This record gives sequence, structure tokens and C-alpha cells, in this order.
Amino acid sequence: MLDIVILAAGKGTRMRSATPKVLQTIAGLPMVSHVYQAASALPGNNAPPVIVVGHGGAEVKENFSSQTVQWAEQKQQLGTGHAVQAALPHLGESTTTLILYGDVPLIQPKTLQRLAAQCNGEQLTLLTVNLADPSGYGRIVREPSDNSIVAIVEEKDASDAQKKIAEINTGIMAVPTAKLRDWLPQLSNNNAQQEYYLTDIVAMAKRDGTTITSCQPQDLWEVEGVNNRQQQATLERQYQLNQANAYMQKGLMLLDPTRFDCRGSLIFGQDVCIDINVIIEGNVELGDGVTIGPNCIIKNATIAAGSRIEANSMIDNSQLDTHCTVGPFARLRPGSVLQAKAKVGNFVEIKKSVIGKGSKVNHLSYIGDCDMGTGVNIGAGTITCNYDGVNKFKTVIGNDCFVGSNTALVAPVELARDSCIGAGSTITKSTEAQDLAIARAKQRNLPGWQKPTKQ
Repeated sequence: MLDIVILAAGKGTRMRSATPKVLQTIAGLPMVSHVYQAASALPGNNAPPVIVVGHGGAEVKENFSSQTVQWAEQKQQLGTGHAVQAALPHLGESTTTLILYGDVPLIQPKTLQRLAAQCNGEQLTLLTVNLADPSGYGRIVREPSDNSIVAIVEEKDASDAQKKIAEINTGIMAVPTAKLRDWLPQLSNNNAQQEYYLTDIVAMAKRDGTTITSCQPQDLWEVEGVNNRQQQATLERQYQLNQANAYMQKGLMLLDPTRFDCRGSLIFGQDVCIDINVIIEGNVELGDGVTIGPNCIIKNATIAAGSRIEANSMIDNSQLDTHCTVGPFARLRPGSVLQAKAKVGNFVEIKKSVIGKGSKVNHLSYIGDCDMGTGVNIGAGTITCNYDGVNKFKTVIGNDCFVGSNTALVAPVELARDSCIGAGSTITKSTEAQDLAIARAKQRNLPGWQKPTKQ
């Protein structure tokens, strides 16, 4: 059985942010949430993960308000050993404790599973990597005769010879919980940082005859931590590239996988093509043959087969039926529904409205709080005046209506089927079927009018 401890008490001074470091995001999700998800995916968990908080603890707890977590508090930041000690009351008696870090967001469940299996409740197992430049990291010290691990020496306490060691400690380890309970109270802060180093338990394990083993992750990025904005950006791009490669293996066509961001989940059918600089947020589903043009943002949307989203469009909490066209430079706000073969053109904004089958809103229009029937044609510059300053009202447009350019439909109003609205009208009264409605001042032509001249 596994117990999981996630250390998340650090302030993260180098991030230069009022937000706790572990709540800084990768792909829109706090780093500590990435670690929590990886840990929760492991089989054989004894209990929910224990998250050790300190700086910004209330904010970290709020982030997990809808998830099951055990909390421990490190009131003073006195080192990693001190942090794990705060979690001890939540750990089982005969489990394996897996120690993780809230600022190492890309650790993979398969790596953690292998680490825990190697520990097997008896060995102290360390996750290590070899670096070309190990500066700043604790070095793995091995016995020359049999290559066994004997200690971890922190950079500031290392000798010149030890600083040449390329194998470093990632901090992630699997420890028999019973032995962890024995070793932690023996930690000393007699070192350059005057902190209680968790890594000192390695020497204790050697002293007690506990076997110390190590394993390494498949990829270095799994164990890279975030201490500044540059490292955060590096891991963001790595995460996105990982997703892009996984999606392409399943058949998604990305014109440039290095310029793709998914900050949620994406489900897609066959022959889906996504151009550059597209951002996917929340839960998005794309049907067969959907095409997304460059620089689009798609959030919590379902786009059915054969639809096309042109460049620079935004779709938020909306639903598109088959063979719809949106954009370029269009915006669908929450609650928008496009029925089959509907078209929303350039510089059009739709909000909480149904655009009926085959209907067209092609240019420079705002349609809000509207139920639109089938086969409707909306002229350029048309708006639904849905707000009186206090309340919202609905506009209903029947099948096969034609609305001329530059029309204002003042809700509540209903256009019956086959109505035709003259360009430039302000419509305040509902129409009957097949009405022609014109509401504008009568044109006057003044012959012989002289233009003003500059004085």
C-alpha cells in the first residue's frame, strides 16, 4: 500500500508573485494539481495524498476544495525533512511512503509506479538523474567497491571531488514508512543551511543496513522543477509538446505542434486539422473533418463534423452542429448554438442565441438573446437590442426572414416567418407572416444645395 506526501510549503521568492509557487500554472492547471493527479492515478493508494502546506496554505487548500486531500502544516520552513515530519501523523504503519514535490509538475505516474515497486516496502529507493552540469544539486555518493549508494551530499556541503559527481538527487523517493518514522526524529540541522535535510536519511539507511537503490525517469523533464518564470515557460512548452505528440499519434493534424496549446481536454474525430497558435481550454470535442484556422481560442465547446472555424475566432461554451462556418474574427459567447449549416461571418458576435439551420449572420453584427429560425439572412450591421439597462429581453426571428443591413431589433420583439425588414430600420413592434417592415425617416433630396466652404 502507498502513502503519498506532496511538499507544497515553499514561498517561491524567485517567481516574484503574490501567488504561492505551487499554484503557478502549467497548461492552466496549478503545478501542485498536476502532481496530485499523477499521484492519484497510482494503484494501491492507502489514503488520499497528504499535502504539506506553509506559505499561502489557505490558497492551496482552496484550490483543492472539490477534491479529497489530507492536510499537514509546516509552520516554519526548516527544510524538507521537517516538512515530511509534519505529514507523519497521516501515514500508515506498514505502507510505502512516496515523497513528491508540488513544484515538479511533469512527473509521470508510470515512473512513480516503478519507483514504488522497486522500494517494495523494504528498500529506500531514490529517483536520480545524470546531468552534464550538476551544479546546485545534491550529489549521489556511491561506494567505489560495489557502486552502492552511501549518501546524498548537498551542493553547499560537498567537497571539490563530490562536486564532480554527475548523478544528482531529484528529491523524489520511496521509503518504508516504518523506517521513515524512525529516521526523521534523528535528523540534525548541523549544516550550511541549518535545515533538516530529508536526504540525510540515506546515511541513516546505510548505517542501519537498509538497502538503498535508485531508478531513473525515462525523460529528464519529468523531474525538472520550477523556481523562476524561465523554468515555468520551459515546462509549459514541454507539456504542450507532449500533448501535441500524443494527439498526433491518434491522428490529429497539427500544422505546427510547437505552436499549439491545450489547457484542458480534447476529443477529436478523423481528419481534424488545427492551424497554428490555436488554444484549447476546458472540455472541447471536435467532430470528423473539423478545421480550425490560425489564432483561434476554443473553450468548452462541441463542434460537429464538417464545421470550419476561420482565423482569429473565439468560441466559448457554445455548440455547433454539422457543417457550420464561423469567422474570421467572430466571437461566440456562452450559450450560443449553431444548427446545421449555419454561418457566422467576420466581426460577428453571438451571445446566448440559437442560429437556425442554414441561417446566415455574415458581417459586423451582434445577435444576443435571440431564437432564430431556419433559412434566415441577417444583413451587415444588424444588432439585437436585448438590454434596457436593467433587464435582458429576447428577440425571436421566424423561418426564412430577411433582415436588411444596419437594422436594430429592439427586444422584446418577434419577426414572424417570411418577414422582410428594410435596411436601416429600428424595429420595435412584432411583425406578421410575410410582412415588409420599414422604420426609418423618409428621405428628402434638396436640389442645388451648396457645400460649405472653408473661411
